[in-house]
Amino acid sequence: MNPRTRLLFVYNADSGAFNTLADMGHKLFSPQTYSCSLCAITHGVFREKTRWRQFVASLPVTCDFLHRDEFQKSHPERQDSFPAVFLVKGKKITPCLSAEQLKSCQDMQDLETLISSHCINPTEDSSP
Repeated sequence: MNPRTRLLFVYNADSGAFNTLADMGHKLFSPQTYSCSLCAITHGVFREKTRWRQFVASLPVTCDFLHRDEFQKSHPERQDSFPAVFLVKGKKITPCLSAEQLKSCQDMQDLETLISSHCINPTEDSSP
């Protein structure tokens, strides 16, 4: 991939200390209703999972991570549902994984497979 190409992961959660604490509580007390399937798979209650960190480090592109409010502030013209993963080439942002696709992931293996097939090595029929 082009060195200017990167993946942008956007969580379905807002930034800030209060929101982080609220998310932790939600994951602890009602994980089945937690609204960010990406975070539910990649993070435990208190921190990012080691397997996820290792997977991201192994990818042939730079990966950036934003919360929903940070993404919306940077890209107010976009009307995406979250969580989502975007392929960024220069200034062009293209969705490569939708909220629905991320919600379908049952575990880390499913997520890794989706990222590899839809974002790293996309084919004509793998776009959302």
